[in-house]
Amino acid sequence: MRIIFTSDTHGHVYPINYARNCPEISGLFCVAAQVEKDENTLVIDGGDSLQGTPLMMYYLEHRDEFDFHPVAEGFKELGLDYYTLGNHDFNFGYDAILDYTKYMDATLICANVTDKRGALGIKDNVIHVMSDGTRVGITAAVTGYVNVWEQKSNLEELEVLDPVHALKKQYDYLKDKCDITVCIYHGGFEENLATGELLSETAENQACRIARETGFDIMLTGHQHMAVEGVTIDGTVGVQPPSNAAKYCVLDIDFKGEGAAFEIHTKLVAPKAPGEAYEEIIKRHTFMDVLAERLNKWLDEPIGELEKEIEPEPKLQAALLGSKIASIFNQVQLDYTGADFSCTSLSNDPLGLKKEITVRDVLGIYQFANTVEVKRVTKAVLKQALERCAEYFDYNEETGEVSVSKVFLQPKIEHYNYDYYAGLEYAFDLARPVGDRVVLLRRLDGTELSEDESYTLVTSNYRATGTGGYECIGQSEVVKSFSDEMPDLLINFIRKNSPVKEIHNSKFTVIVPSAQKQ
Repeated sequence: MRIIFTSDTHGHVYPINYARNCPEISGLFCVAAQVEKDENTLVIDGGDSLQGTPLMMYYLEHRDEFDFHPVAEGFKELGLDYYTLGNHDFNFGYDAILDYTKYMDATLICANVTDKRGALGIKDNVIHVMSDGTRVGITAAVTGYVNVWEQKSNLEELEVLDPVHALKKQYDYLKDKCDITVCIYHGGFEENLATGELLSETAENQACRIARETGFDIMLTGHQHMAVEGVTIDGTVGVQPPSNAAKYCVLDIDFKGEGAAFEIHTKLVAPKAPGEAYEEIIKRHTFMDVLAERLNKWLDEPIGELEKEIEPEPKLQAALLGSKIASIFNQVQLDYTGADFSCTSLSNDPLGLKKEITVRDVLGIYQFANTVEVKRVTKAVLKQALERCAEYFDYNEETGEVSVSKVFLQPKIEHYNYDYYAGLEYAFDLARPVGDRVVLLRRLDGTELSEDESYTLVTSNYRATGTGGYECIGQSEVVKSFSDEMPDLLINFIRKNSPVKEIHNSKFTVIVPSAQKQ
């Protein structure tokens, strides 16, 4: 038998890069064009399907105007059998998930999610009987960190339980009823798969623990966007595809005669450039053209301009010298909330902004539907958060070279966990040890911060949870939460302030000592 596994497709249905307005070889239709499904094949998805492209952003805002769901159409072409939810699928609330499930032909499995309304049809497990009689036990769970990240309003009718406990229970139920057991886990590996080194103490990713504490034959993982062609942990074979349907996993299970013996062969496959099979899929989906036309009209709507174009900012250079894009984000947050200080982060890709700005450009530089939240913080909290930022840099004393710390690169690339601050003057000294690098911290006007006073800090709802190593922010008092999303705030800011001048709302220095002489 064969398993085709996708995960973290993030709204990529068509082979289109919407931000750059150009083709790319990815997306569910591309994958579907080359997957051949027969009676011995199961197609499974690991979640994070509803967020990530302007296509889905527009659809979710206008879903009542359409009688189809673009992601569901992609999965139908793929012949999807089973799927679970990812953490980003909760970002838009219960009704958005319900809208998704009602158009899906596949079965939703998620053993650690309780549906209080009872409309989603979530199953704890399924025993799928293949054409040859092979019994495949399938269960699934999503990372428990949904409870950390997600807005409470989006979880009023859903309860996310401990995934490890839920999966142990499901394995115990399935193990004696099936020939092979499969766990779909929207979470990743908490260890370096080459060395076994523990990479995080949090419960965000627990695949290694689940493998060791259960006995699943196969674990289909996601969330980290890592390309894991195949790894075996205590007898469990694990895989993970990268994001955006740029690759998918193929698992071939060969049974060896009588009994339960079998071999599992795994590989990662990249979709081919669109060809004849893809064109046939597009012909079957001409009814979706109205969505594409309305989307592109919206994306190409002019909203304003910059005084001067911002060239794409290399990640390390921006972290060392400051980011013009981050300064805009921070100014938007400060103007909107009136907070004393602001912090923001940037996506993993180098970002720039051309002089004439459209909606497409804004969604290219701010791809998440984050809201903002104001926290009450002290000088000590600000320093602790900045020490986490300073950990981003590795400094080689012999060569004087500064690079990005592996802490932000492994097990997955997390440039988005480096924050840029506004309203402050601060400095890092890279000659000092991690945890003691902040050597200057005061207001932008030079006023010293008081140890006894509190201040207001505006940040994204994502960072406000403390995610990314910023527990000090997560533990701080909430002053106010806002429902407007940052892409909309950015669009309004640009319209109001066009032409937008270069913004200077911080003073920031990284002190890099000279290399030691030999």
